[in-house]
Amino acid sequence: MKSIERPKSLTELVAEKLREFIVSGELGLGEQLSEARISKELEVSRTPVREAFNRLEIEGLLRVVPQSGTFVFSLSSEELAELCDARVYLETAALELCMQSNSEQLHKRLVTCVANMELALSKNDISGYLMLDAAFHQCLFDCCQNRFLNEAYQSFAQKMSAIRSRIGGLPDHLSKSFREHTEFAEIVKTGNLEKANELLLFHIDRREGSYWNTATLGA
Repeated sequence: MKSIERPKSLTELVAEKLREFIVSGELGLGEQLSEARISKELEVSRTPVREAFNRLEIEGLLRVVPQSGTFVFSLSSEELAELCDARVYLETAALELCMQSNSEQLHKRLVTCVANMELALSKNDISGYLMLDAAFHQCLFDCCQNRFLNEAYQSFAQKMSAIRSRIGGLPDHLSKSFREHTEFAEIVKTGNLEKANELLLFHIDRREGSYWNTATLGA
């Protein structure tokens, strides 16, 4: 017997829309949000907006400051460093598990992602490319066969997507990103964990220059 699909509540719809605005960069890091303005723009009452604020605060995409208001998350350079550390620990752990028992499936998933990335670049579809960038890294957790690693990664995956959207237009970022993703997929095929780890660390642990300055904007 097939279960009946429940229609999404207004709170879920508002939360999805705000999440999309934050991740895409339509709402700036550190930007203050007005409950009244959002309810007017989305043509809903304030109640689902308030409930959506609460949900996104739990997800870490919004922060509520007593007596001041609700703001889109922002990261100091120290917080971004901690986020990069968390990515390093989780992604390298997931990679090791994948290479031990599921490297063929991982390679297939990565190759598919890279092909779609190339297509997005050919169409100058930056937002589509950045979504595929997130999907590429998610492949590590989909194939590592450890749901707890995946759950830990999901706790900040949306923040990483929001940061990606803000650096996507930087000079040479997309070409460099595509080159590194392509090389990583090729290394995974060889089964060389040490070399794959080395490239992964280089790819996700940059801590200088325009990347760093843009990602911490609004902090």
